[in-house]
Amino acid sequence: MKPLRLLLGGVLWFFAGASILSAANEPERPNILFILADDLGYGEVGAYGQKMILTPALDNLAKEGMVFTRFYAGSSVCAPSRSVLVTGQHAGHTRVRGNAGRDLPEAQALQSEDVTVARVLRDAGYTTGLIGKWGLGSETNAGEPKKQGFDYYFGFLSQTHAHNHYPDFLWRNGKRVSLPNDIVRSGKSEGTGYSKNRLAYANDLFFADAEKFITNHRGGPFFLYLALTTPHANNERARELGDGNEVPIEEYADYDDRPWNTSQKGHAAMITRMDRQIGQLLKKLKELELDGKTIVMFSSDNGPHSEGGPDYTPEFFHASGPLRGIKRDLYEGGIREPMIVRWPGKVAAEASSDHVAYFGDLMATWAELAGGKLPAHTDSISFIPTLLGKNNQPAHEYLYWELYERGFSQALLLDGRWKAIRLETAAAPVQLFDLHTDPREQADVAIRHPELVARAQDLFVTARADNQYWRFNRTMTSAP
Repeated sequence: MKPLRLLLGGVLWFFAGASILSAANEPERPNILFILADDLGYGEVGAYGQKMILTPALDNLAKEGMVFTRFYAGSSVCAPSRSVLVTGQHAGHTRVRGNAGRDLPEAQALQSEDVTVARVLRDAGYTTGLIGKWGLGSETNAGEPKKQGFDYYFGFLSQTHAHNHYPDFLWRNGKRVSLPNDIVRSGKSEGTGYSKNRLAYANDLFFADAEKFITNHRGGPFFLYLALTTPHANNERARELGDGNEVPIEEYADYDDRPWNTSQKGHAAMITRMDRQIGQLLKKLKELELDGKTIVMFSSDNGPHSEGGPDYTPEFFHASGPLRGIKRDLYEGGIREPMIVRWPGKVAAEASSDHVAYFGDLMATWAELAGGKLPAHTDSISFIPTLLGKNNQPAHEYLYWELYERGFSQALLLDGRWKAIRLETAAAPVQLFDLHTDPREQADVAIRHPELVARAQDLFVTARADNQYWRFNRTMTSAP
């Protein structure tokens, strides 16, 4: 019996040792914090060349991590960009293709068969949270965040509701949360346009809730999608008072000495307040000793807006940087976004990458980080090799966008170099730009490259598929 006991003991020791070895070799799964600004342009962060607006926290984040110079949003407007983000499918495949507005909310809602990144990460063992602006479904339909893989959510469900930075209520896990915001119409001469009790500025609530979420789930792993509403304009305020940049009055102090108008100061103040709160949130990660265990990513949903009122234009701040176009354009300024990634000990500090990636790639990237299963039928390539400084990074043959405003427009990025655009109708000529030599998209070279134009014309048809609400060459008439 003794030899048998020895044999059994050896077998048990072998498997125990193998188990310990496996656990030791198993890669640590990081917490994932993704911070998304709303209508922030490529050039509105200091790390991307901004000279007038103060963004010290984001600039420091860039110094501690990697800056992407060719990272793209899912669309040039809000809802489809976020749909691409959470489904990993480009704008010709994802469920929500445009801002449907109040008239057709079902066209702006995810369905039960959609597989979001929150579902993928939750299935992989992550606690998933959404704080801020959703815009892909309401409390009454299948697009509600709890039904789309989020364990917890707090914020705006409707994007039109999110235009007001001092809302009367928000949503938390399907329940309406009333807020003490008494709105009093006041004279424009007061500077702030609306006089409020300022007890509940939405982004302040979001950052406070984000700190609680991170603290409560510090044992990890967690995924937090922090979708801010800064610096989106309050459209109603812009229409009524001519200044849509809404921020607590004390935030103007950083810009009191600037010879700017109120709208310009308000826009800068919104971004600086967001930046400071991002810095405080990152400080919280360090206090909780989560800094090295958390990958932090920052980006924006589309290009800069021009909706702050007649006294504000994005050109004043060079909001698109060196690029052509703004929000609602398929030129680079409407879709190329800042992307900063920090992961201490994994992503090199003061790094820069010109790897071409877009919102849809976050699905594969986060699934790989989490050890999750990538869903079928995605348009997603992980950029983990780029983050880790490796040379085996796969690339997209093309990226695709479509837009249902001012007609039906389409754009392609071919081989990371050639930008093809067809504006407002399928009968329009294809414009072609060489981004390697012409990043501002000034010289249409279509006539010199008929083979690329033919390739683009084919992909404009074959790279996409209609769904119930979003059909080839259709124009949406309601777009907030």
